[in-house]
Amino acid sequence: IPTFSGRDFLSIFRFKIWWSTQWVANSGSDLQMETQWVLFDVPEVRSYVLILPITKGKFRSALHPGTDDHVMIWAESGSTQVKASSFDAITYVHVSENPYNLMRVVFSAIRVHTNQFRLLEEKSVPPIVDKFGWCTWDAFYLAVEPAGIWHEVQEFADAGLRLRFLIIDDGWQSVSLDSENPNEDAKNLVVGGTVLGTARLHRFDECEKFRKYMSGSLTGPNRPPYDPKKPKMMISKALELERVRLALAIETGAEVSTQSQSEYDKMKQELNELLSGKQKNASGESIRSDSCKGESFGLKAFTEDLRTYFQGLDDIYVWQAFGSWGCVRPGTTHLNSKLISCKASPGLDGTMWDGTAVNLVNSGLGLVHPYQADDLYESMHSYLSQVGITESKWMSLMSAYEYGGRVDLAKVYYRGLSKSLSKNFKGTGLISSMQQCNDFFLLGTEQISMGRVGDDFWFQDPYGDPYGAYWLQGAHMVHCAYNSMWMGQTVQPDWDMFQSCHLCAKFRAGSRAICGGPVYVSDSLGSHDFDLLKKLVFHDGTIPKCQHFALPTRDCLFKNPLSDSKTVLKIWNLNKYCGVVGAFNCQGAAWDPSEQRFRGQSQHYKPMSVSVHVGDIEWDQVEETVTMSEAEKYAVYLNQLEILVIATPDSEAIQITIQPSSFEIFSFVPIKKLGQVIKFAPIGLTNMFNSGGTIQSLVYNEAGVQNSVHVEVKGGGIFLAFSNVKPEKCF
Repeated sequence: IPTFSGRDFLSIFRFKIWWSTQWVANSGSDLQMETQWVLFDVPEVRSYVLILPITKGKFRSALHPGTDDHVMIWAESGSTQVKASSFDAITYVHVSENPYNLMRVVFSAIRVHTNQFRLLEEKSVPPIVDKFGWCTWDAFYLAVEPAGIWHEVQEFADAGLRLRFLIIDDGWQSVSLDSENPNEDAKNLVVGGTVLGTARLHRFDECEKFRKYMSGSLTGPNRPPYDPKKPKMMISKALELERVRLALAIETGAEVSTQSQSEYDKMKQELNELLSGKQKNASGESIRSDSCKGESFGLKAFTEDLRTYFQGLDDIYVWQAFGSWGCVRPGTTHLNSKLISCKASPGLDGTMWDGTAVNLVNSGLGLVHPYQADDLYESMHSYLSQVGITESKWMSLMSAYEYGGRVDLAKVYYRGLSKSLSKNFKGTGLISSMQQCNDFFLLGTEQISMGRVGDDFWFQDPYGDPYGAYWLQGAHMVHCAYNSMWMGQTVQPDWDMFQSCHLCAKFRAGSRAICGGPVYVSDSLGSHDFDLLKKLVFHDGTIPKCQHFALPTRDCLFKNPLSDSKTVLKIWNLNKYCGVVGAFNCQGAAWDPSEQRFRGQSQHYKPMSVSVHVGDIEWDQVEETVTMSEAEKYAVYLNQLEILVIATPDSEAIQITIQPSSFEIFSFVPIKKLGQVIKFAPIGLTNMFNSGGTIQSLVYNEAGVQNSVHVEVKGGGIFLAFSNVKPEKCF
């Protein structure tokens, strides 16, 4: 591509093998490796230009920085045996006056041109999209077990919060380590980052701790005792052990000291003792494998007990990959699995270091032969559907450099996955979890209709920055908001989980309230802020969901809301009867290209002023809300400040100051004129973050002097409305 400089651009690049994020600058040399698309601002003609690399034939492409402000288009097959010297199509370029319409038009055109995926509007989304749920990951990591799940779900029920879906994350599968017996489950896994590359699926059903669950063992009055402190103790000890292990790994110049090795061995023994408690049945006796005959045991018994005891638990998801992280162990299943080497693409050399990805490269993948791709997913999913699992949370891995290259291999596996979804999970039962690369969106979304748009929820910085508990939360919001611009064309954006007792839990909750997707948490046992969650969730476990997915406002598109000390992230969305703008102070972090990682930037972590105007809302993106843009006046409610102001399209923007890791939600409700005098606007329940989302229907009745308004509101709490005259009657 010719050089460019002095031209503001917004881009999305892969900062990690699994994740992508926003990057803004103004010259070709400023691009980051593995850029997935670039949006240029062209104010001279009040337009925008989008350049989006595509997949074509056996190749996929991305943009890379060149020298002297040049830009390179990098095309790769993923195999030295698959080469080409020319391409009839390698990227798509389009121009539009509206950046949101531009993205939709581009994906629609590519959809027609390649016929390899389907747009979000062509598919149904999973039923969890407007519900509240819980994920086991941060509460248990790989040490997840039935008793812990049960007690956690019970805590939500006791607090009057109904879980409508549950995600049993990594740790439920039957995996074995390369260094151990291929037919026995790996023992005592907790955090597992260093072993995930060698943890391979060796059978399709659940692991031993779930296989031994006996029906009714947790539902009766004599359920075995359970220590709610145990999961946190296990995780704390495992993380400490991991830190010591890493310290041992970097000792150089001499043999590992006896003291260091002794400390490591002692800690490992302590963790094993903590994990060695045997699962008990209702009578308190250990359950042996030979006792499983003639009774109802395993994952099916567990899911049946959960649904029977906890009414309203609609969906139970489980986490999966291509088998497991290291795929399928050769020789352990009926599938033809072969241990092959894998290699990250050259572009990923410019991304963030990831221990798990490095371990996968070093350990290789137990890859099932492509001709059995259908069989792989059918074997996994048909079993799950039989035992009461209704959905799956799924991640993809880097492709190996055999079998015709990564693009051809991906196509085969995505076809197998799509077939299995249609047969076993009603076509939509999957959350795509770790897939933020154009390969996936342009090849793998024929059936998949929901996907994560941010990286993982990190409650602390894994590199040890104590300030990371704060700046990581703002960085995650930026990932989600900007990724939704392109990912939202093919999948329903999922902003992932958070913890309600985290230091920035309220900050997180505010963004989830208006993100337009499901709300779910990964709370640990005994660690909940139920009052906070009730600002997000109705009594029946549904949520006041917006009508669209949240996107950055136009004045944020080419700004840096993480580290320019002047930009507050503003995201807009639409409810049935109002528009909403969320303003989030995410300042305090930055991507460091030299270190290839995000770092805290405390100099930017300070109060910021922000201006919000009704013009920030893109009313035309949902057909039903277009007429709301024609209102002469709006009642604007500021949810956190609890103030109501009146604004017009010609009014000055509302200006406020927002503290670090804090937010404000602005609801813009059109004021309706009834007769010659009355002016009215319903705000909704002010005890909910998304007040306007609580209004289910709104009907204005004009009959001479008998004017009335009929408002249906879901939930309980304080209802607020604006009226310029005192109502004669209210009931």
